[in-house]
Amino acid sequence: MLRARILEGALVPGAALREISVAAELDVSRNTLREALRLLASEGLVTQEPNRGVFVKTFTASEVRDIYRTRRVLEMQAATESAVADEERFAAMESAVVAKERAEQARRWREAGTASLRFHQALIAVLGSCRLDEFFRTLLAQLRLAWAESCDEEQFQRGWAARDRELFELLRQGRRSQSVGVLLIYLEDSERQVLDGLRRARSVQQRGNVGGAFLAHESGEE
Repeated sequence: MLRARILEGALVPGAALREISVAAELDVSRNTLREALRLLASEGLVTQEPNRGVFVKTFTASEVRDIYRTRRVLEMQAATESAVADEERFAAMESAVVAKERAEQARRWREAGTASLRFHQALIAVLGSCRLDEFFRTLLAQLRLAWAESCDEEQFQRGWAARDRELFELLRQGRRSQSVGVLLIYLEDSERQVLDGLRRARSVQQRGNVGGAFLAHESGEE
């Protein structure tokens, strides 16, 4: 449930996961919650800080680059193997694309982001590997956190529905060489957008820290 909330954008980087309140909300024991949090920590979705608690993970630029490096390997392979995909796989992809289009038209940006991630999850399902499906689901949850920190949802999601539709249509028509090329540009553009947003967010944060230190100095605080 916590992983799903991260994937859907309901939990954002830096959010504190207070043991008592979260256990009560999810109606589980604190021991069960601790085990879940340890699992999420091993998946790189939360960090456990001694004497402070558990927080939703904040991603660095190098981690974002690694996420996209992994996406290229897996998604381009899936696009190449899409020739063997059955109609059920294409139906799952199309359902996600339609959900993305509707959410973008309604300006429901968080839903639009979730739908786009589900489209790429459906693309990976073409490979027919339960292990890869599970691995990629975690990778997309990490990606959602990187999105959340780097920019607002509207800024990031606007305009991508058309690109998801273009990629899907190429895959469905069996134009694999062209779809691989479009996918490569798609992922490069997405990575650049996330990294640019992350750089701006860090810059704003640093200016805020400098400003706070200056005000503290002026007021005589240490």
